[in-house]
Amino acid sequence: MDVSEGPARLRLENRLLVLEGPENRCWSAPVEEIAVVVLSTEWVRLSAPVLTALAAHGGVLIACDRRGLPVATTLPLRGHTLFPQRLRLQIAAGRPCQKRAWKALVRAKIRAQAGVLRRLHGEDGGLETLVEKVRSGDPENVEAEAARRYWPRVFALPEFRRDPDSAEAPNNLLNYGYAVLRGMVARALVAAGLTPALGLHHRHRENAFALADDLMEPFRPIVDEQVARILRGTGREVGLDQEIKRRLLEPMVGRYFYEGAWRKLATILHCLAARLVDVFEGRANKDWPLPTSWDGVWRSE
Repeated sequence: MDVSEGPARLRLENRLLVLEGPENRCWSAPVEEIAVVVLSTEWVRLSAPVLTALAAHGGVLIACDRRGLPVATTLPLRGHTLFPQRLRLQIAAGRPCQKRAWKALVRAKIRAQAGVLRRLHGEDGGLETLVEKVRSGDPENVEAEAARRYWPRVFALPEFRRDPDSAEAPNNLLNYGYAVLRGMVARALVAAGLTPALGLHHRHRENAFALADDLMEPFRPIVDEQVARILRGTGREVGLDQEIKRRLLEPMVGRYFYEGAWRKLATILHCLAARLVDVFEGRANKDWPLPTSWDGVWRSE
């Protein structure tokens, strides 16, 4: 749910989350079905019961600044019943285990990037040949080599540079989409009893979502492809208005063909978080293979 226009009010009524918007417009949905609420306007009121109901059902609330860029995320404090045990497992996970998991994530990311380029431009820019070069921990930084080939091609902008602090298109669209995706991944990790702060590869001491940043890597190309399609239809000067945000959220609520069935992205993220638990508990294949059926192609509900 994206709240882009104000004044607006969020309230609970008979287990429904109700959005009252301008001109008496009203929308509602069962609170347990809502994965993410994005507050894109400062002119919105909500109560403590709304926050507690979202938290009780594993929902995430993302607040944006005046530019429309996400600046804060809430996560449920009441996590998995085995949270203390799994926290100890995360802390005890050795570097070889973490490096193998990071290899799997980087390989999946590069495959997804190659798929985006093939769908948009008919060729993968040589990315597919890089996949098997990724070794445990990616010591040669093949991920960076893939990025150097990928970014100039994906938007057909040879001069493009990825800048997380930029408010100009297409970086502003990427920042918004990635922030929502990050919140969804963090939600899945907490639901699996894992803490997002303890990463596999991302390790900055001020990053409270390091593990979420790790696990979201193969899914970033979902956002990239949607941004590229938006730019094709609107041109390069694109702001974060209500319609653009709606389109950016479409892949987040779409379904993807995963392990033999069309599943919601939130479901897939929960499955991968559970597989990561298996890695930490020593029950998973040592290379932690991500599903080969994942290709990033989505369809609407």
